[in-house]
Amino acid sequence: MMLSNLPRALVEETLSRVPLKSMRAMRLTCKEWNTLLKSQSFTRTRIGKVAAEEARELWMIVMMDYNVYLTSVVVVNGEDPRTKPLGKLAFLNKEEQVKISQVFHCDGLLLCILKGDTSKLVVWNPYLCQTRLIKTRKSDEQEYNYKYAIGYEENNKNHRSYKILRFRDHLFYDLYDFDSNSWKIHDLTASWIIAFCDRGVSLKGNTYWCATDGFGIISYTVCFDFTRMGFGGVQDLPFRVPYKQLVTLSCVRDEKLSVLVQSMETFVIDIWITDKIEEQKVSWSKFLTVDMGPLADLRISHGRFFIDEEKKLAMVFNKDSDERSDTVKIFGEDGYFRELDLGEPSDKKCWPLVCSYVPSLVQIKLPEGGGKRKRESDD
Repeated sequence: MMLSNLPRALVEETLSRVPLKSMRAMRLTCKEWNTLLKSQSFTRTRIGKVAAEEARELWMIVMMDYNVYLTSVVVVNGEDPRTKPLGKLAFLNKEEQVKISQVFHCDGLLLCILKGDTSKLVVWNPYLCQTRLIKTRKSDEQEYNYKYAIGYEENNKNHRSYKILRFRDHLFYDLYDFDSNSWKIHDLTASWIIAFCDRGVSLKGNTYWCATDGFGIISYTVCFDFTRMGFGGVQDLPFRVPYKQLVTLSCVRDEKLSVLVQSMETFVIDIWITDKIEEQKVSWSKFLTVDMGPLADLRISHGRFFIDEEKKLAMVFNKDSDERSDTVKIFGEDGYFRELDLGEPSDKKCWPLVCSYVPSLVQIKLPEGGGKRKRESDD
């Protein structure tokens, strides 16, 4: 019997066992399969299997040598950790290969900043193998001069309207709306300063950054609210440290924030996790403390750590002092430590960029027409 003649439920069950990295090839094999692979019933079946896989594995996004990969990490007590490739963003079309300089994650979608090109952005859903190219206004600025974020506004009907934030200074910011396929410019007045290398993290549709006051003290986070389409108030961090200390945020399965601070004097790493987040108040509890000891020269790059709350593990991404390889340092309770080698990068100046990943059913809607640009004052 041909596969196409089998009951739909059985076909869905069979195709749901196909590895994620082979999904694109499956879509191109048969028009009927392509339609089925995009259906809600299939994605629910697939997500159930993914949840079972995630009980054993940690899914993460890795950027190395300006390429972006979906990868899983298997961490088993008593064994060395290992990785398994799941997917790669390689082409926008058959002719144009992409190189990515920055990646930002929200709700299973990745905002990818092209290396050497600020005229367009790429949004990618690794799970559904979907991409969308978004044009920006032309600019002579380097991509590193801008800060980016992706988030969403959720209305009463549980519809999420996705948006992209881009800003360069404290005078204005650009906001792109996926539904209208248009950009708007908003005025901005701020008393806080976000560090140049702070990437920000997304939590429940909004983006948070660590910020300093006028005295160069890192003591709070600032949030961009994509529903209000503006920057909100500040929320206290569980410490106050000079801006020269290493402080970086991460997200825990889109449910909590975590923050890592490393003393430049003692090299002790403290990781905190939120208990509760409100508009003007955040409560924190200590998650893990690590005395680096012989690893005191660990070179943590900003925004490149995440934690597994259930397994009580912290994964810190690092470039070795000889710059020959990118590694993952895995810390846990009672002195647990393992190291995972990600390999030797061909471009020594490209720091590894990593974030945790949770698969998403969000369909990337393609625009019907060209984009447009408006100016709007931010009241």
